[in-house]
Amino acid sequence: MKSTRQQDILALISQQEILKVDELAAWFQVSKETIRRDFNSLQDRGLIIRQHGRAKSIKRGAPDSGDSFNDRIKSHLYSKADIAEQALTWIDEDMVIALDASTTCWYLAKKLPDIPLTVFTNSVRVCHELEKKSRITLVSSGGTLQRKYACYMNASLFSLLKHLDIDLFIFSCEGIDNDGMMWDSNAINAEFKTIMLHKATQSLLLMDKSKLGRKSTVKIGPLTQVERIISDAGDSRIVPVLAHKLLQG
Repeated sequence: MKSTRQQDILALISQQEILKVDELAAWFQVSKETIRRDFNSLQDRGLIIRQHGRAKSIKRGAPDSGDSFNDRIKSHLYSKADIAEQALTWIDEDMVIALDASTTCWYLAKKLPDIPLTVFTNSVRVCHELEKKSRITLVSSGGTLQRKYACYMNASLFSLLKHLDIDLFIFSCEGIDNDGMMWDSNAINAEFKTIMLHKATQSLLLMDKSKLGRKSTVKIGPLTQVERIISDAGDSRIVPVLAHKLLQG
């Protein structure tokens, strides 16, 4: 019965792309917790992406399967704001930092004090926040505007970074699976993060607990590339995956 139901869920999600827990519970006449367990099982097998209250289909190799910036900003609002606040302790005057186009880094940009600092980013929203702060030198990646993700795509990113030494790259991701692989939902942001992880002297991952144990469509790289993590996930859930790399929120 369980395996049959999960096969039916996969068939439905291939047609509709997104399915909600409460809708499936009513459809199959089972509890919401049963559907959540089904989602966990299917995600562990790499067949779906589980999100808060719903699941999405996985389209391997698809360049664009993520939620828009405007949709993501509504998710885990208070956790992201708290994580961003903690990240401020990593930033000192005269540093050169890079921020990705995640909503958590947008919260961080809003909280950044107006101090002598150089910030490099591919995020339109981060640029809008930091243009108000006159002591911060703002360097945008530029390129083609991707409105859905509020970011720029620049094929000349390597050349742009040639003479810029990044002290710290701060970023988020779509998920971290149980093998410690970081994932993103679209190729544009994944490529930016992969490049910055190799370019920056240090990196700091900002991760709310919904990202734990989740796969997506595009690999960023192994968690071993990250120096530290700030998260709101508790030890019992995060330690098996992140081991000593956790800076618990």
